[in-house]
Amino acid sequence: MVRFPPKCHPLPCQSVGAPPQPVGPKLLSSPLPPAATPAVPRRLLFPVAAGIWDFLSGGGAGAPAAASLAVRRGMQLFRQGDVAGSVAEFDRAIELDQRQKQYLWQRGLSLYYLDRFEEGAEQFRLDVAANPNDTEESIWCFLCEAQLYGVDEARKRFLEANSRSVMREAYALFKDGGDPEKLASNFSSGSEGEIFYSSLYTGLYYESQKDAELAKSHIVAACRSPYGSRSGDYMASLALVHCQCRNWTLE
Repeated sequence: MVRFPPKCHPLPCQSVGAPPQPVGPKLLSSPLPPAATPAVPRRLLFPVAAGIWDFLSGGGAGAPAAASLAVRRGMQLFRQGDVAGSVAEFDRAIELDQRQKQYLWQRGLSLYYLDRFEEGAEQFRLDVAANPNDTEESIWCFLCEAQLYGVDEARKRFLEANSRSVMREAYALFKDGGDPEKLASNFSSGSEGEIFYSSLYTGLYYESQKDAELAKSHIVAACRSPYGSRSGDYMASLALVHCQCRNWTLE
């Protein structure tokens, strides 16, 4: 088995308070809006956790508005590679408004890259309970629990969720096992979003299997894809942060 290098402790991802370093100029300075594609899940939408409570609170002053601002700061810090700093902001959002916690999938992603797998799994389970129509949280809960308990036990604990498009096949792969190369090949001629997501989740599946070389191949391909480099999707940022945390170059 190939073992991964330590994740983000403290570099290449930054610790709390460290000056943010851009992850990728293409992503952070992209002149293009998020691409419209039927394969893209809710992550491409305006920050969901922040927007929900902006709506419920009327966008007014006070703790809910401050919590929404903290979520946005956390997301920006994650995009810049400051994973620990992003968690600090997400935790601040929860302190300000407890209702945020069940929607903060962004926090779960950050916890994964800090090796805080138990807390990450808890976060994703809360999110799936609140939003059973999103398969990605089920997959990320599996990724956390695979690190804690191994793949077989994590599969027994797999969360049920509704699925669609490319994520339907990704969900089935993580839940039941199979050939990850089929996920990538089945969407190799699809939309830009389908190509990106199939490459990303093929790579993440290989990571759960401790196969660093194949994980790198697919996740770097996701980063270098048109969608990965231009869309502005939060998961495109995640793919770049993933490579940064593993010391992978995109060349």
